[in-house]
Amino acid sequence: MSDTPYKWRWVALFVILAAEVMDLLDSLVTNIAAPAIRADIGGGESTIQWLGAGYTLAMAIGLITGGRLGDIFGRRRMFLIGAVGFTLGSIACGLAQEPDQLIAARVVQGLLGAVMLPQGLGILKDIFSEKEQATAFGMFGPVMGLSTVGGPILAGWLVDADLFGTGWRMIFLINIPLGLFAIAGGRAFLPEWKSARTVRLDLLGTLLAAGGSALMVYPLVQGREHDWPAWAFVLIGLSVAVFGFFGWYEKRKSARGGDPLVEPSLFAKRGFSGGMVLGLMFFSAMTGFWLTFSLYTQLGLHYSPFKAGLTGIPSSIGMVVAFVLSQGLQRFGRKVMHAGLIVMVLGVGGLILTLQLAGAEVTPWQLIPALTVSGFGMGLVMAPFFDTVLASVEPHETGSASGTLTSVQQLGAALGTAILGTVFFERIKSTDFVKAEQFTLGVEIAMLVVVFAAVFLLPRHARPQGHGEAETAEDGAQAPAEVTV
Repeated sequence: MSDTPYKWRWVALFVILAAEVMDLLDSLVTNIAAPAIRADIGGGESTIQWLGAGYTLAMAIGLITGGRLGDIFGRRRMFLIGAVGFTLGSIACGLAQEPDQLIAARVVQGLLGAVMLPQGLGILKDIFSEKEQATAFGMFGPVMGLSTVGGPILAGWLVDADLFGTGWRMIFLINIPLGLFAIAGGRAFLPEWKSARTVRLDLLGTLLAAGGSALMVYPLVQGREHDWPAWAFVLIGLSVAVFGFFGWYEKRKSARGGDPLVEPSLFAKRGFSGGMVLGLMFFSAMTGFWLTFSLYTQLGLHYSPFKAGLTGIPSSIGMVVAFVLSQGLQRFGRKVMHAGLIVMVLGVGGLILTLQLAGAEVTPWQLIPALTVSGFGMGLVMAPFFDTVLASVEPHETGSASGTLTSVQQLGAALGTAILGTVFFERIKSTDFVKAEQFTLGVEIAMLVVVFAAVFLLPRHARPQGHGEAETAEDGAQAPAEVTV
């Protein structure tokens, strides 16, 4: 970055924030709209799961290489390609006439979103001074917090309002003005940047990571509808083998002086490996929680989409409050995450008890205490997650590590949709909605116990602010933790 500040840097910030809002809203809306979508265009129960899992799985796969594409071809160019593709994908979602078309369009959204997002974060690091970066990146918190609270409400309102007869389709078509703003603003106000060094794309590594992820998620979603045939377990076993080969290939590529997709040295670090396990399990539990709770309120309690969106407000507010308070708790290190998990378990346990006492007659008001507590616990875990895990890696590994962790977060979201969604639908076969949701919440508590144990593998304290900042610029900046609900 030159000594002269970039003239349009604050306008560029709002362009990039528009792209972040598009992604965040699209990671939230289908949890609320899924029952209405299925009622309109059909599909099995797995369709509901794929609406979320298709997007997050594609995002996880794309994020692994998204930052590297910007290094090779230019960040502004890739941002614009991603914004155009994401907007077209949103239009395709809004026009879809059958489940397969909609799921395919969701995959396109996820892949192009993964191309778009890392470029914006990298550009901000280039155009703002270190002093201004704190203010610039500080804008993400309020914007993401408002989107987290307002996203499900907006989705529910749009479905119920049936604007111009569009019904659920408007939750995707609303991306058009945001997308056009990002495209026009990107062309006018984002500077171009390319890596000064020659960077090569690890195509085989990308295919292996994508294949391993797909082989794991597909049978978890589809296996239940086919009564768990042998091929489902074969594919899961094959995914483990593919990931094992991926690790061997990346190590070999690095030893030969190539550019591996993921730095192999990261996996030798206990803190990073533990962070990957923790991230997969925690984001699986959190995303699965919101999917099944949204399904329970609409299918079990017969809430409208708008009412279901409003019901989740206490948890979102609790999460945002925890993010704010966590800034003053940094000195306690990983103990904050342990405390958050305990609080979250108490909240989920309180929700089980509330359903036990109120049954099918439960009201949104009765759910407020448990949802607020569980959301507060989620926020306490999420806020220090990235910085704590990254404290275990060397400065030159930060770019690869942060990109990998963000991909793991998205993969965890896809797995949570697959695993807990499958548990919920499987239980409905033999019991009522109340007991099915209680059982699913019990499975989530078991997952959180595993997360609690994994926290002990992390460094005791997060990395001091600013340490290793320079190393993130070339491999894609670390994104603020995305709230996926």
